[in-house]
Amino acid sequence: MDESGETFHFDLDNSFFEALDASEVRGGDLKATVEVRPVTHGSFELQFHAEGTAVVSCDLCLDDMDQPIIADGMLIVRFGDVEAVQTGGDTDGGDIVVVDENEGIVDVSWFIYEFIALAIPIKHVHEDGECNPEMVKVLGGYMSGGSQEHNDGQATDPRWSELEKLKTIIKD
Repeated sequence: MDESGETFHFDLDNSFFEALDASEVRGGDLKATVEVRPVTHGSFELQFHAEGTAVVSCDLCLDDMDQPIIADGMLIVRFGDVEAVQTGGDTDGGDIVVVDENEGIVDVSWFIYEFIALAIPIKHVHEDGECNPEMVKVLGGYMSGGSQEHNDGQATDPRWSELEKLKTIIKD
């Protein structure tokens, strides 16, 4: 590697996310790059960029949905004594990863995944009309404040009615 560094390109598909076995992102189609640039002797700066679509569950209907993603991140990787770091010495934490100097290999797959997962919006729902209609109907039965009976014919707890009155007072 020369002074300017090196760039690595990755195509991330469903098999990448399946191999990691993480729950937030179920699949996707993203392009990722990792730029590695030497900073000092034995340490490197890694710049991450990923762009594409991740498959996540819709917060409303729980079906899978495509979520557009643009993710960026940065890490410093340093070769050193991993055991000294784990026992409280040698680094201040943060965005620094210490790699055993005898091993010299950094697996960036989990870091790429974490940057993608952090780029997912807190609220992710389908576009209007794309949610599972059966689930929306079931949820509508639970969320409609005007109904005094559930779908199974049982009366609503009267405390909920009192809370509904508060909602109308607060609106005014």
